[in-house]
Amino acid sequence: MQLFKRRRKIDFIVGGTQKGGTTALDYYLRKHPQIGMAESKELHFFDNEGVFSNAKIRYSNYENRFDFKSKKKIYGEATPIYIYWKPSCDRIWEYNPNIKLIFILRNPITRAFSHWNMEFDKNSDKETFSNAIRNESNRIKESLPLQHRVYSYIDRGLYSEQIKRYKRYFPDNQLMFIKYEEFNTNQEKILFDIFNFLGVNPNEFTFERKTVHKREKHSHISKEDNEYLQSRFKYDIHKVEEILGWNCSDWLE
Repeated sequence: MQLFKRRRKIDFIVGGTQKGGTTALDYYLRKHPQIGMAESKELHFFDNEGVFSNAKIRYSNYENRFDFKSKKKIYGEATPIYIYWKPSCDRIWEYNPNIKLIFILRNPITRAFSHWNMEFDKNSDKETFSNAIRNESNRIKESLPLQHRVYSYIDRGLYSEQIKRYKRYFPDNQLMFIKYEEFNTNQEKILFDIFNFLGVNPNEFTFERKTVHKREKHSHISKEDNEYLQSRFKYDIHKVEEILGWNCSDWLE
């Protein structure tokens, strides 16, 4: 009788808000001797519509991006959009229902501005921030029935449904939600918690703070834009507080 070798699956994924600290977290995870990260950040496998339009999903194309010969205890990758891209949740569960997931959530107002700043910098959006957020509902229609990858400044910050989606598929002991502002100010402590969550030894990691390059800002959030975004996000922020037991009053200051 022929015996088939059990395929090695990925153990964890880091997702979360775009412009929300995942680059720094990816950097730190690569420094832990028991963790093997993908060959690069943002593999964009589970949000790839081309991959999942096939009758047979070639997970080998995904897993070949990891060096299993390194004999690390666990392996993972970081692609922020997985929390936002609706089909990703089901696809991740189908791939490995036992996977652990870490999501970083940032103040949706500052996240939206940072997102626009990046797209403006890349010349992907020529609208002002003020126009972009007020015209978003019409602009994102061009990508229907899918979500819009560029103009979704507000939509990506409506976290409550994104959180609930993953909670429907995965038990709480496989999910870790991190507030970006806390991670940014207390990285060593949060990393200790992350390593414990992933089941690796925190004491094998030597912390040295990573400074991620910050883009030059092309403008600033005006008082009017801030008030507009607060009105758009206020209800959803309170839902996030209810679901996660967080205090997000700083997001509405």
